[in-house]
Amino acid sequence: MSLENPALERSQIARYYRWHAWIYDLTRWTFLRGREELIRLAAAQCQPRRLLEVGCGTGKNLLHLGRLFPEAELWGLDLSPHMLARAHKKLAGSRRRVNLIEAAYDRPVAPGHFDLVVFSYALSMFNPGWEAALLTAGQDLAPEGYIAVGDFHDSASKRFKQWMGLNHVRLDSHLLPRLEDLFLSGEWSVRPVYGGLWSFFLFLGRGFREYR
Repeated sequence: MSLENPALERSQIARYYRWHAWIYDLTRWTFLRGREELIRLAAAQCQPRRLLEVGCGTGKNLLHLGRLFPEAELWGLDLSPHMLARAHKKLAGSRRRVNLIEAAYDRPVAPGHFDLVVFSYALSMFNPGWEAALLTAGQDLAPEGYIAVGDFHDSASKRFKQWMGLNHVRLDSHLLPRLEDLFLSGEWSVRPVYGGLWSFFLFLGRGFREYR
């Protein structure tokens, strides 16, 4: 799905998560594969002092990231106030300060500030705006910072793609090639799910090519 009006798309996403925020963690595990592995891949390569998760949702990943990186400064950004309300509750018990921001990711949070920027099943819903978000991440990354992305990749089923489009997800292998163009790739993989009904990818890159 691609809309010409970014403000309209954002308002639709915000309304969508008004209802889905309450059941998100209970239901999305069947779809959002590889999230914990993505974080483990990042942890094996870096020990960030400052990290940002874009599309942090209910804060589940941030909670995990906080456990893996106990000394790191944590930031989370999301467009949905309802998802962030869940994140505030979830992270309150961690007894750590987490900076949560309600905004679209169309401008840097803190240029050159972050050693790790994480996108976990967020970019495929930025339509339009996914490429702008990657360029923004490049600005937010420290020169030798890492970017970690896990997301939907593709499907051979036209009906499944249409159904995912109704849920604001673009599923046509558009993300991974652009990630390889923009960032120095450390490693990536594509995995089939449910007998190949769809596939997802994991990507870990270091350094925005603009710095070269």
